[in-house]
Amino acid sequence: MSKHEQGSREGSVGAEKTMAYTLDSRRRAALQEIDDAPFSWFHVKVCLVAGVGFFTDAYDIFAINIASTMLGYVYGTGSPLNKAGQKLNKNQDLGIKVATPVGTLVGQLLFGWLADVVGRKRMYGVELMIIIIATFAQALSGGGHAVSIIGVLIVWRFLMGIGIGGDYPLSAVISSEFAATRIRGRMMTAVFSSQGWGNFAAALVSLIVVSAYKNSILSDPSVDNPVHVDEMWRILIGLGCVPGCIALYFRLTIPETPRFTMDIERNIQQATDDIKNVITTGTYHIDQDAPSHRVNAPKASWADFCSHFGQWKNGKVLLGAAWSWFALDIAFYGLGLNSSIVLQAIGFGTPLTHGTQLIYENLKNISIGNLILSVGGLIPGYYFSFFFIDSWGRKPIQLMGFTILTILFVVLGFGYDKLTATAAAKKGFVVLYCFANFFQNFGPNTTTFIVPGEVFPTRYRSTAHGISAASGKLGAIVAQVGFAQMKDIGGTNHFVKHM
Repeated sequence: MSKHEQGSREGSVGAEKTMAYTLDSRRRAALQEIDDAPFSWFHVKVCLVAGVGFFTDAYDIFAINIASTMLGYVYGTGSPLNKAGQKLNKNQDLGIKVATPVGTLVGQLLFGWLADVVGRKRMYGVELMIIIIATFAQALSGGGHAVSIIGVLIVWRFLMGIGIGGDYPLSAVISSEFAATRIRGRMMTAVFSSQGWGNFAAALVSLIVVSAYKNSILSDPSVDNPVHVDEMWRILIGLGCVPGCIALYFRLTIPETPRFTMDIERNIQQATDDIKNVITTGTYHIDQDAPSHRVNAPKASWADFCSHFGQWKNGKVLLGAAWSWFALDIAFYGLGLNSSIVLQAIGFGTPLTHGTQLIYENLKNISIGNLILSVGGLIPGYYFSFFFIDSWGRKPIQLMGFTILTILFVVLGFGYDKLTATAAAKKGFVVLYCFANFFQNFGPNTTTFIVPGEVFPTRYRSTAHGISAASGKLGAIVAQVGFAQMKDIGGTNHFVKHM
């Protein structure tokens, strides 16, 4: 090789190194611009668009807690007629309640992976369309000779769960990747806190519907033929698709996150332009003819995934996020989805009447009881997390929450008999139950959502968040199945105190 050729090759290599260094410097500068960006209207828009999805998710999930009682009156069997009304059997009730968490688990894994493969923007809105269609279909469901209405509802709730599952990694990652460092925790908490309002709205809508149908319920021919209750649960469930319809357009038009464009599509020029436009004007523009400068970043692949998380320093983070969410959701969904049963088991608001009067009063008291639990513990917990998440930090709040929850559950469990022995003691039980809800949200329920959206590399952030969230839903399924199978050992709700 001549000296001239050798010099040309060395010059070419030097130029490539210089270009790579320049692009890497531009990448770091662009990411720093996101991290240091001032709070703007665009950040508010992201919180609202993502938050409406979580509001819809929570409404659809927790509305079934009340609707299952209504379904029991219309389609159930087993209770003496003209006295207490009918109810769903154990397997029907379990199928209705567990179908959504099973679908959610599938959706979290599927959409988490797809968001890393094809992009956050391309998938954002698809999950909401699934939720809207499945929710509306539930309200129009009917039975036939081949399949009962309960079976139809289980299928639609499973499909709705897939959409809800997709919302977890997508909303978490999008709000995380658009947020500045100093406000990231509060932005993600603001998005997640919409769950509390969705839970509250489900109970409030139920109370309004029950109150509006009071005269119709009381005029129904008998307790085994409450025809108007069939209309009530359809309205309660069907209204869950309204907020999703409102948010759909904004989800479909939200820009791609600059971190995805930069680190996965590796188009540093487009990412730099997006950062400038989105942060300043809240808009974005893609010029197909513009030259693209590709930054040298690791590519996602199965081999790279195994290599990355096969290292203990990375694998333990995924394991910790997944296990924390699993442990939390066993308690969170076991309490939340069965709060009506817990309230009835301790005699809170159980009506003493019979016939159609009992149907009205029972549905009203279940709605009021869930409102009390929402306002008394769930919603305040989210906002305590909001105010302290960026100052205290994620880890201290999570450890505090798990510690206090352990103490509360020990007291509630071992002191169950004494806490339910008198009217005054029962009120104390409800207070402790509200505190448990409070410290779930001012604790691990919030932090398990936030941490997976921050700690993983961009190319696996959505996938890893989906895996962590799916572990939580596995805990929810364990809680639901275990609760349903064990609560009636020795008699109706007799085993609740042991759980």
